[in-house]
Parts: sequence; C-alpha cells; structure tokens
Amino acid sequence: MSLSELTADVESAYAALDDAEITLDGESKMELAMLQAALEEDDPATLVRRGIHMLFQSTTETGKLDFHLRGAYDVTYDEYLSGMTYEEMTGGTNPTSSDDDRRYQF
Repeated sequence: MSLSELTADVESAYAALDDAEITLDGESKMELAMLQAALEEDDPATLVRRGIHMLFQSTTETGKLDFHLRGAYDVTYDEYLSGMTYEEMTGGTNPTSSDDDRRYQF
C-alpha cells in the first residue's frame, strides 16, 4: 500500500462517519455514564470526542500509529501530513555512508 491509498482510505472512512451511529456495549455505557457524572458533563458526545483525542494522542506519542501505518501503507503519520514520503522529500537518493558514519545512526 502507499501514501495515496492511505489518503483515500482516510477520506473514505471520514465520509462514512457522517452516517454512522455508534452503539455502545454495556461496559462502555457504564464507563461513559461514570465519566459524565464525575466530570459533570451533560453531553456524552463531548466525552466521546475527548476520548478519541486522548487515544489518538497516546497512539501517536508511543509510536503505535507509525508502526501500524508503516506495516499497512509503508508510510508514517508525518509522511501522511506532508503528502510525500521521506524518499520523495530527500530526492529519492540515499548518500553512501562509510563504516565510520554508521556508528552515529540509531
């Protein structure tokens, strides 16, 4: 898969969310109700949005998002945001390195 396929999949999933009604299981409903009561939030959708933001941030910060994107699409989130792969950003060439240069690579 590629950057263009990832972009198409994200756009497709985004469009599908307009019509989606998400149903919750009993455990999720109980947890959402507990959060509503504890945080004094009347609108459960606000808490769902906050939960999605937290999950996205956590997945991004731990590198899990890049791991899954690299495995499925062979790109990272930074590449997706920029609209080009690292190879495209650098002109598609890798400078040759000597053995001495390798010790500085992580």
